[in-house]
Amino acid sequence: MKTALDKHIEITTGICGGKPRIAGHRIRVMDVVLWSERFGWSPDDIIANYPQLTLADVHAALTYYWDHHDEIRRHIEADERFAEATRHRSTLSQKEEAIKHSPAAVPSGRKRKPGSGRQPAVARS
Repeated sequence: MKTALDKHIEITTGICGGKPRIAGHRIRVMDVVLWSERFGWSPDDIIANYPQLTLADVHAALTYYWDHHDEIRRHIEADERFAEATRHRSTLSQKEEAIKHSPAAVPSGRKRKPGSGRQPAVARS
């Protein structure tokens, strides 16, 4: 027998990383939790911003969160670690690109061919 919570919350392998989500949507329980905690949104605020959700959907997500607090916290922490690692890699890539294309990267008097990612060879005496 399905409970009211089962009617509103789904977990499907391959959708939203298998994380609990609002049935029929790609909005995860953890998204609703973060909107509530970090943005200070009430359930009414959430449905005002996401009118495809019902008030029952939002309350079910929050109920699921409190029933599975540790699991959802682990999901949130894992997503935050992933985001931080992605930001770090992106920052490194931007710095590497800036260095590669900076005037200091090409020896004086030498020109780099357009589109060439390598520095020109320097003649040695």
